Amino acid sequence: MNLKILSILLLFLQSNLLTSQTIKKLDGTILPAPMLTKKIDELMKASNVQGMAISVFNKNRSVYKKVFGYKRIDIKDTMLTNTNMYGASLSKAVFAVLVMKLIEVGKITLDKPLHTYLPKPIYEYGKGTSWNQDYTELKNDTLYKKITARMCLTHTSGFPNWRWQNPDEKIAVIYTPGERFNYSGEGLTYLQFILEKITARTLEQLMDEKIFKPLRMTKSAYTWRPDFESNYATGHASDNKLYEKDKDNAARSASTLETTLDDYTLFLDAMLQKKILKRSSYKEMFKTQYRIRTKAQFGPLSRNTVTTDFDPIQLGYGLGWGVIHTPNGIGAFKEGHGDGFQHYSILFPAKGIGILMMTNSDNGEKIFKELLTYSIGDTWTPWQWEGWGM
Repeated sequence: MNLKILSILLLFLQSNLLTSQTIKKLDGTILPAPMLTKKIDELMKASNVQGMAISVFNKNRSVYKKVFGYKRIDIKDTMLTNTNMYGASLSKAVFAVLVMKLIEVGKITLDKPLHTYLPKPIYEYGKGTSWNQDYTELKNDTLYKKITARMCLTHTSGFPNWRWQNPDEKIAVIYTPGERFNYSGEGLTYLQFILEKITARTLEQLMDEKIFKPLRMTKSAYTWRPDFESNYATGHASDNKLYEKDKDNAARSASTLETTLDDYTLFLDAMLQKKILKRSSYKEMFKTQYRIRTKAQFGPLSRNTVTTDFDPIQLGYGLGWGVIHTPNGIGAFKEGHGDGFQHYSILFPAKGIGILMMTNSDNGEKIFKELLTYSIGDTWTPWQWEGWGM
């Protein structure tokens, strides 16, 4: 039998095994897997979600793993569990685990100013080989010297989300580090730069050694690989138009993860089973490091509007993950959002329950709220703060 056909058959059989069970929700009620499949089909059709990949976790492992729709709708190319998908900010959750591993072996600490790890000022390293390695504009900026790894992981570094959002599109610290939450990809790539200099290894090398190979995540990388060409998802606009696939990104810890449903499910299995970090590291990572009291994660309401709306769930940030407090214990969440790709994951470690939803559609977030409630009984995710449906 042709090896490609055999591989597809094995994936199909594995998917059927994982979707033949029942799902236990957070409130203890049981959901038959076929009912969830039917619900997903209905929601996707109603909201024109072109493709979706989903895993549901019970007892610290995936019990439902299934794909729906198309990786490219114009040619009706069917999504597979090993189809490569752009991970967007799901990248940050994986990177946070890498950072914790390096902390465990003493390469870095959470609270030492990051610039002190370098033998010379960061602006003296030149422009690098990609824009995110260029810190020459920090020469006259003294605030960056306050930034620590904890601040980067909690989005309190003071950097904007990305430098091109500054009026002059140059890197600069816009808030005093440590004083306020401001979601920042720049903060994570700054931490990446420091780690690469400390270890004399690239992000890809560190990820392969510390995360991907130990977890057998063979189809994940922070840069595009030739073997992704034969099986990848194209991003879709809300009207089915295709986004051009970006394949020339430099590795960025905050945003360039390429992964699959199979691989990211392995990652979340490991998080629930506490496989690759010490228990003390998981405790620190999922602990509220900074309370958030803004009405939204992005936009004007993220800067100047204070609210008590999310006090009942004590919305905050841990290390690389958002954190909420619920009657079912801590909920640790991470979303991903880019042109044509919208994702969300949340874990409830005390219950061993969680979910991963990945879509290659600008319409994906339209169905997340209802799907969270229906599938695992999650009514605590702060969907208004996430901006779903707005």
